[in-house]
Amino acid sequence: MDKTTGLRFDQTVVMTGLKAQHAYPDPLRRIGYRDPETGKALVFLTNNFTIPALSIAQLYHGRWQIELFFKWIKQHLRIKAFYGMSPNAVRIQIWTAIAVYLLVAILKKRLHLEASLDTILQILSLTLFEKIPISQALA
Repeated sequence: MDKTTGLRFDQTVVMTGLKAQHAYPDPLRRIGYRDPETGKALVFLTNNFTIPALSIAQLYHGRWQIELFFKWIKQHLRIKAFYGMSPNAVRIQIWTAIAVYLLVAILKKRLHLEASLDTILQILSLTLFEKIPISQALA
């Protein structure tokens, strides 16, 4: 096993617990991987024995990056639910939220504001229809 790739082990395991063995009697594949960027040790469990271990580790790592992206979207872009279900509707909503986020980040930098982006967004949402300059609303 070439440890320079991040791969640590590739094992075949079976469930030993009575309920677990009854629920899933087939062997599983346990793959250990150390992320070269973060140094974190990761262990993946799969029933796929055909794909190389490194490919599985990279696929899971990529999937985790997608999970982190959606977590970031929920936390920063305030998207709680999608208004449309088509891929285009979801794309439009995400891109609109990203554009708003970037505009607020630019505003924060240009006006040298100390407040967090969340605070700025709250102030802007409260003063959205008032006829006052943005710099005055955020002062």
